[in-house]
Amino acid sequence: MPEYEAVIGLEVHAELLTNSKMFCGCSTKFGAPPNTQTCPVCLGMPGVLPVINRRGVEFAIRTALALHCTIAPVSRFARKNYFYPDLPKNYQISQYELPLSEHGRISFSLNGETQRVGIRRVHLEEDTGKLVHAGIMEKAESSLVDFNRCGVPLMEIVSEPDIRTPDEGAEYLRQLRAILVYLGVCDGNMEEGSFRCDANVSIRPRGSQEFGTKVEVKNMNSFKNVQKALEYEIRRQIKAVEAGETLVQETRLWNADQEITLSMRSKEFAHDYRYLPEPDLVPLVIEPAWIEEIQRSLPELPEAKRQRFVRDYSIPEYDAGVLTTSQELAAYYEATVKVHNDPKLVSNWVMVELLGRLNKDGKGIIESPIPPERLGAMLGLLTKGTISGKMAKDFFDEMYTTGADPAEILKKKGGQIADPAEMEKIIREVLAANPSAVGEYRSGKEGAFNFLIGQVMKATRGKANPQLVNELLRKRLSVV
Repeated sequence: MPEYEAVIGLEVHAELLTNSKMFCGCSTKFGAPPNTQTCPVCLGMPGVLPVINRRGVEFAIRTALALHCTIAPVSRFARKNYFYPDLPKNYQISQYELPLSEHGRISFSLNGETQRVGIRRVHLEEDTGKLVHAGIMEKAESSLVDFNRCGVPLMEIVSEPDIRTPDEGAEYLRQLRAILVYLGVCDGNMEEGSFRCDANVSIRPRGSQEFGTKVEVKNMNSFKNVQKALEYEIRRQIKAVEAGETLVQETRLWNADQEITLSMRSKEFAHDYRYLPEPDLVPLVIEPAWIEEIQRSLPELPEAKRQRFVRDYSIPEYDAGVLTTSQELAAYYEATVKVHNDPKLVSNWVMVELLGRLNKDGKGIIESPIPPERLGAMLGLLTKGTISGKMAKDFFDEMYTTGADPAEILKKKGGQIADPAEMEKIIREVLAANPSAVGEYRSGKEGAFNFLIGQVMKATRGKANPQLVNELLRKRLSVV
């Protein structure tokens, strides 16, 4: 309803791509048999001491710098006390009053407008285990616990409440995920839980500066589900307010099957967690020289790459946005342009033909059976007129299916017929075989011309140059 606006903040938890856990040496490899990647430290046994994973800290700093955050020279870990059925210590080592970094931002384009969302903080913590619900056992629901994920390095990225629509929320997550993948700090796999999101949603009268009652929504495992959950929750809150109901601060779960949110529990406040400084870990001191070293190692990030593609290749912003979705896709595009310097033509073939085929087959760009050099070479044949547009699609299909080189296909199938003398001969034969169509054209029926073009293309098995056919056919028909 236009008289209301939503206020949305998103909390993202990203598992870091370290080989070992945040505070012990156990492996972080996904998919191992349950409870095989544990030790006394991540199982919370008495008398053990955690040790901070340096690579985890480095990855968090990389992310904070990419998000324009200020890195704290001194930060510290805290114990977040709560009932965790999947965390054997029954507290989580996290950061609270002194986080690793704060006050960042992320910018992205949406519907032709630049959106900017503030980043409140980026901090480190450890992940919990995983509950495996085993269904009905002895007439009672049963859950099993896998502690393999306990202690996996987890980075929490908290946005400011700057998001106003579900579309903005979904795009913010896409752009944030792309940044993390570009940085090489997280694989962004939402299905495996390495990139997860909770949303804080409230509504208020449009124009009001006061925040409404905040509701947290959990259990969203895709961008599409995040968008749907936000849309539903905004509608639910507006409907409740319009009916005179009082909204309560609570945590709700998203039910993807029914596409509704369901109440889970009353929302906790910071004091409910009884934070206290982690006594087993000294404060984390970050030297300025290390920050500078990490800053120099940052790759070209998605937004900068998009802007460069638009500037250097003169392609639309939409194309640049698609082509910079991943580093591998951007590299494929640039490698193809080096072979055939027609950026827009390359963009069209990569986005429409190649990505369309790969998506249909459930593959990524790194699995493409057509190397950029061969796609560029095929587009070169198309631009020179050696092959027609229809032939180019046939070449593409064969290249995709067999991995053949376009030069080999050309040698086998032949190219486009572009010799005027040869084309004149074929046109005379077609006109002689279709006198009625010739008469219809000369009596003013333009549709007959298209029929005759089709007959020429059929006679040449699609190898005729369409422009040459059009020109010579009209010229021949004008001769009485």
